[in-house]
Amino acid sequence: MKESLARLLPKSLRSDAVTIPVIRLHGTIMAGGSPMRQSLSLASTAALLEKAFSFSAPAVAISVNSPGGSPVQSRLIYRRIRDLAEEKKKRVLVFVEDVAASGGYMIALSGDEIIADSSSIVGSIGVVSAGFGFQDLIRKIGVERRVHTSGRNKAILDPFQPEKEEDVERLKALQEDVHQSFIALVKERRGAKLAEDDDLFTGLFWTGERGHSLGLVDATGDMRSYLKKRYGEKTRLKLVSAPRGLLGRRLGFFGIDGRGADIAAAAATGLLEAAEDQALWRRYGL
Repeated sequence: MKESLARLLPKSLRSDAVTIPVIRLHGTIMAGGSPMRQSLSLASTAALLEKAFSFSAPAVAISVNSPGGSPVQSRLIYRRIRDLAEEKKKRVLVFVEDVAASGGYMIALSGDEIIADSSSIVGSIGVVSAGFGFQDLIRKIGVERRVHTSGRNKAILDPFQPEKEEDVERLKALQEDVHQSFIALVKERRGAKLAEDDDLFTGLFWTGERGHSLGLVDATGDMRSYLKKRYGEKTRLKLVSAPRGLLGRRLGFFGIDGRGADIAAAAATGLLEAAEDQALWRRYGL
């Protein structure tokens, strides 16, 4: 509304300051999630992205801080950002905070430029699946696992049954498909900027400084300084936040009804999810 009114003013009364909308994409990447977990998905970010790209501004700044997660949701968020950038004809500037690794780096690839702090963590271009095997535990406590399927591969990688070599090979084949797709996207977006390095696509990760020399990022620096240098000292940053519900809460957090049973169940699930989150962040020393 303010922008619309400003356009009605005579040029002599208009401010020459540029306002750049800023989005924060922080958290692990996953579909769904619980109220206890800060997570990213297309569903949780779509409205935010639409709002930011509706600004009358030459660019959209995106702050990324994510250790990764779902490759599907990562690509969906990446694709939505690129679609909006092309539709609205705006430049996308991505700023890495602590980490943009794995799926977090995939989202960062949506930027026309990627800027990281010299101590940020970037990269981890690979695919990982992790879990636990409980077959010895349930045997020890006297629990018998019973599984009945139609389709001989329906129960592959069941954590309560011994791991089978053919199941692992099947999983690795799927991972390789996803990995090659990730590599192709990096090459498409970074192109000739990438350095010749045998470790680039092995899942290793680097500091922002080293990532710059490898071509994974375009520059090192911070958002405020970088944008003021690009668009002038009067440049203003406008944080775009998620729309709020009728009770003033962020939509998609606890919801409007706030039923006790639902919150209690979500809290229990959240404890496990918090442990998974910690494992992802700790992998990068955070």
